[in-house]
Amino acid sequence: MAASAELQHLKTSYSFHRGSTLFMEGQPSKGVYLLCSGRVKLSTYSEDGKAIILRIAEAGEVLGLSAVVSGLPYEKTAQASDDCRVSFVRSSDFLAFIQKNPLAALNALRQLSTNYHKAHLQICSLGLSASVGDKLARLLLQWYDASANGGGPVRILRNYTHTDVAEMIGTSRETVTRLLKDFKDRGLITLSKTELCIPDRKRLRTAIGTKHRNGNGHV
Repeated sequence: MAASAELQHLKTSYSFHRGSTLFMEGQPSKGVYLLCSGRVKLSTYSEDGKAIILRIAEAGEVLGLSAVVSGLPYEKTAQASDDCRVSFVRSSDFLAFIQKNPLAALNALRQLSTNYHKAHLQICSLGLSASVGDKLARLLLQWYDASANGGGPVRILRNYTHTDVAEMIGTSRETVTRLLKDFKDRGLITLSKTELCIPDRKRLRTAIGTKHRNGNGHV
């Protein structure tokens, strides 16, 4: 059986409405979820319930991969940001599949490496930033670099709420709203109802380490 046909035979399809949970941090890893459409928010929670968004998964990604490969519980919570379609493959079936199919195993390794790189960037953004404003600037730079096709202005669809952004950088929604206004007033970004534009990467990068006004003082 060809690898694609074999994988198709192993999959079970599900639909998740926006806000539904695919799996939770700490649960035994039962299998992987192939995200066919929609977006999924991957988060971790503190003991007092505070959330940090680790990243937003897009269609084409395999969720729960590291937990299944390692045999450990899911290390994050996966929640549908939009209505989603996924294909589920049980752990035992998935591991047997990649053992028999080197190309599938290589693709899984590539995604694990990509996830590691994204996690590294986030740790640097949170750990090396002196202020919340710097954390926001570094996050915007990551979005710029992910979207850039050469130099010049980059337009990014506003798929994330201010609450989402706050949970990505460990602050409040109100602070994000005020900082975005500050960045707009300083010409670092422009905003419309549907897009956020970064006109000059170098200027935004230079703003890291400067004072950022959040509405109640400098942060």
